[in-house]
Amino acid sequence: MSNQELVVLGRTGDADGCCPGLLTAPLDGDQAVELARVFKALGDPVRLRLLSMIASQAGGEVCVCDLTPAFDLSQPTISHHLKLLRQAGLIDCERRGTWVYYWLLPEMTDRLAGILTRPAGTPLPAPSTTAGANA
Repeated sequence: MSNQELVVLGRTGDADGCCPGLLTAPLDGDQAVELARVFKALGDPVRLRLLSMIASQAGGEVCVCDLTPAFDLSQPTISHHLKLLRQAGLIDCERRGTWVYYWLLPEMTDRLAGILTRPAGTPLPAPSTTAGANA
């Protein structure tokens, strides 16, 4: 995983460091752009299903030949969706002969969870009294 992907989630390459949550500090512009790419990859039902199928596979990896029949889509379309999941840092793959095998990159899903998780017992920021008046 590149340092740029690590910075997306508020990290600078320290794989053991903690991600700042959205309640900790606002994302800067670059972080928001990069994080939006990950969420965009997850925002498509086909890609979300593919990620789920890969993540839930016994043994931790799955052949593309086992993914394609689950969809009423062409093989090139499935490959395109898998490419977008790879570019977002959610999965990785390896070619073995004529087949490609995919597996989840749990570091990215853990980071997403860290960003979206509010520590237990942490109250949400109080809404400003003027914010609702302008809506």
